[in-house]
Amino acid sequence: MFNKEVYVERRAQLKRLVKSGVIVLFGNNESPNNYPSNSYYPFRQDSSFLYYFGQKRDGLVGVIDCDNDKEILFGNDIDIEDIVWYGSVDSVSNLAAQVGVSDSRPMARLQDICNDAKKANRKIHFLPPYRFDTKIQIMDLLGLHPSQQKEAASVELIMAVIKMRQVKTDIEIVEIEKACAIGYKMHTTAMRLTKPGLTEKYVGGQVDGVAHSMGEQVSFATIFTQHGEIMHGTPSYDILESGRLALCDSGAENSENYCSDNTRTFPVNGKFTQRQLEIYSIVEACHDYALEVSKPGVFYYDVHMGVCRMMIDRLKEIGLMKGDTEEALHAGAHAMFLPHGLGHMMGLDVHDMEGLGQHYVGFDDEIQPSEQFGTASLRCGKRLQEGFVMTDEPGIYFIPALIDDWRARGLHRDFLNYDLLETYKDFGGIRLEDDILITAYGCRMLGDKIIPYHPKDVEEYMANNHIDLWF
Repeated sequence: MFNKEVYVERRAQLKRLVKSGVIVLFGNNESPNNYPSNSYYPFRQDSSFLYYFGQKRDGLVGVIDCDNDKEILFGNDIDIEDIVWYGSVDSVSNLAAQVGVSDSRPMARLQDICNDAKKANRKIHFLPPYRFDTKIQIMDLLGLHPSQQKEAASVELIMAVIKMRQVKTDIEIVEIEKACAIGYKMHTTAMRLTKPGLTEKYVGGQVDGVAHSMGEQVSFATIFTQHGEIMHGTPSYDILESGRLALCDSGAENSENYCSDNTRTFPVNGKFTQRQLEIYSIVEACHDYALEVSKPGVFYYDVHMGVCRMMIDRLKEIGLMKGDTEEALHAGAHAMFLPHGLGHMMGLDVHDMEGLGQHYVGFDDEIQPSEQFGTASLRCGKRLQEGFVMTDEPGIYFIPALIDDWRARGLHRDFLNYDLLETYKDFGGIRLEDDILITAYGCRMLGDKIIPYHPKDVEEYMANNHIDLWF
């Protein structure tokens, strides 16, 4: 955790932004895996609770009374039975003091705070809940059925949290870079291990092991697959085959739960084919274009559309697309190859603050989300600010079901060469992804070491750094 002054100042700023009422920030409880005492491990605290109260223990709730300038940490101290199994832990009062909170109370007293606020017609602010136990807790405290809670969540609190969390401070950037250092090890482990004859499951498991051994955990479920055309293709027991491409999309959470998120695509046998290089070079150029143009004041929507425009032009050169580039872009024909957005915010969540509502987090009064297939999946389109951490993740995918569906419906025949597309159904997909920090005049990639991604660098790294199995 950071120095307690960090949390004191964060809560003070939150009070100034929300102005009045009672803010209730729910920490997470243990989540059972397959029976009550066998929980998912490691425990993951709610990110906004972490941001303002810093503590990772389960069963805590933080309250900030804006009108009376009070802060309270609610939670129950563990008993001797817990100590036998889990060891001694700090008392709730000690946990509160560590983050600059002078008042702590048992969880049962939280109901009193809520009842008093309701009697005085004071607003109780809470964020949209995403766990069912929290929804039940809110129902017990406020009498709101879970089906009503998303709409009842405080927009004032949502906007205040976003305003604070979207701009990363220097100490946060340090933590994200630590996560990126773990991410470098994860991805280079995949490159060093991959060869024909192994299973996707084996390589993916070793990638996960790096995250768990060097940090808290993975920042999301690792994607390692020869079917790169599947956006969220988890590792299977399929055997890696020579001539195929392997796509690895993975990231780490460091000890402070800040995240990394990278993707690399590389040949299973260590050598790209000419056809693979043709497609890879387009994705590489799009990735680097985003690095060139991302800077404060630029809409990330425009960066995304610039990438799509470049992709169309390059795909026309090899015959997969045709017609007028601007018309194809406006029609959304490029989404055949890029059905997702260029990137998202990143921080304490790998898709930072997404649970607060993407229309609040990634968009604003200046720009709203698109409803067009592909572009609708752009998670952030608003103006970039210094201190934003974004992902830059263009890709080109050949999805057989999508090719068949669009062809059968006669979509975008003026822009897509369906006969040539048929020959790419066995190709898979390519994605390249890095984490970037928006600086005063542009952006930079995060991490002291850059995971190899230029084709020659990838081939050389895989040839010179191979490691044999260790089981």
